[in-house]
Amino acid sequence: MSGLEQAGHRVVAGLSEAKAMIAGGCLCGAVRYETNADPITTRLCWCRLCQFIAAGNATVNVCLPSAGLSVVGETCDNMSIADSGNRMHRRFCPTCGTHLFSEAESRPHLIFVRAGTLDDREVARPAAAIWTAQAPSWACMDESLPRWEGQPPPVA
Repeated sequence: MSGLEQAGHRVVAGLSEAKAMIAGGCLCGAVRYETNADPITTRLCWCRLCQFIAAGNATVNVCLPSAGLSVVGETCDNMSIADSGNRMHRRFCPTCGTHLFSEAESRPHLIFVRAGTLDDREVARPAAAIWTAQAPSWACMDESLPRWEGQPPPVA
């Protein structure tokens, strides 16, 4: 029994659930992550690449500092050039295919976590919708959220 388990904390895949402010993982459980950092922002992204990832809808992405994010398990990387011109790395579980993270090479201090992978999805209340010009005509958008037709200003 580990010291954490002796202290009454459950350990999953090498991560302490009691310690993490934010934790999550893929559908099959092969990849888990955690961080004690507070979210910087959460955005709905309607760019065409995100529509592929979200099966036609927007992705919901929680922006976090990359420092302090612990990941246990293997991820695969799909690199592409976004419409913004940024070289993006989208990481997913090679076993179940769940998209977990995206990172722009131009902003290595930030990581975007897919909200559907969070253990507590209430952490991920969207604050804005971006790339709305690429949304389909039937897209349902929250009228109370600020919108950007393309790339928004940097958050950090």
